[in-house]
Amino acid sequence: MSTPAYDTVKLARANKRPTGLDYIQNLCGDFFELHGDRCYGDDGAIVGGVGHFRGIPVTFLAIEKGHTAKERAARSFGAPHPEGYRKALRLMKQAEKFHRPVLCFVDTSGAYCGIGAEERGQGQAIATNLMEMMGLNTPVITLLIGEGGSGGALALSVADRVWMLENAVYSVISPEGCASILWKDAGKADEAAQCLRLTARDALALGIIEKILPERELGQPAFYGLLADRLEKELHLLLGQPDLLSRRYARFRAFGRPKTLESPPLLGVK
Repeated sequence: MSTPAYDTVKLARANKRPTGLDYIQNLCGDFFELHGDRCYGDDGAIVGGVGHFRGIPVTFLAIEKGHTAKERAARSFGAPHPEGYRKALRLMKQAEKFHRPVLCFVDTSGAYCGIGAEERGQGQAIATNLMEMMGLNTPVITLLIGEGGSGGALALSVADRVWMLENAVYSVISPEGCASILWKDAGKADEAAQCLRLTARDALALGIIEKILPERELGQPAFYGLLADRLEKELHLLLGQPDLLSRRYARFRAFGRPKTLESPPLLGVK
C-alpha cells in the first residue's frame, strides 16, 4: 500500500501540473527570454529572461518540463544540462549587476544523467551555482512547484526565501533511487519516500523552507493572483534589507534545527 509521502510524490509528478513557464507567463506580461551560456550552447530545460513583475524589473528562471510529448523531449523532461546551469548563473550575475531580484521556479527530478553532461562538467556547474548564489548580492526567491530533485534542484535554490507548493517534494534522491541503493529493490519506493522526509511539511519543520503554498485553484487566475500578492510583498521586504548576504548565510546555517509544526504558514492565511 502506498504511503502518504509517496502519494505526494505522485502528485508532484502529475503531467497536468503547471510548469515553470506557466508561472512566468501568468506573473509577467512582458517576459523576454534570453538564451545560451556563452560557453557551449542553450539548454531548453532551463528557461531564463527578464521582465516586469508588478512594476519591478525581475530576472526569471525556471526549470521547464514542457506539456506535450514533443516539448518534454526537447526539454529533456526537465533535466538540465550543465549549459543550462551556466545560463542560469549568467543571468543571475546579470541581475546582480543591474540590481534586479531573481525569481526561480523549480520542477525537476534531477540534473541530466548522461555521459555528455558529465563530460561538459555537470558537477562543477552545479557546485559553482551553489557557491555563487550564496554570495549573490540581490534578492532571490525560489518556488518548488513540483519535483525538487537532488543537486539539480538545489542549483537554483540557494535563495533568501524558498517556498513549496503543498504537493511538491524536495529530496536528495528520488524514492526509487533510494530504494534501489538501500534495499536493492526499487519497488520499495513508497517506504523510501516516507523515510526521506521529502514533503513540504517535513521541509518546513526542518527550516529548509519558509512557506507552504496551498494548491487550491492551482493554475487558475485566482491562484496566480494570490501568489503574486505574496511575492510582491516579499520582494519589497527583501529589497529593503541592507544585510541580505548575512541573513542568507544565517538561513542556511540554521538548517536541520527541528521546529514544532502546528499550523504551517499557508499562502493566503494570515
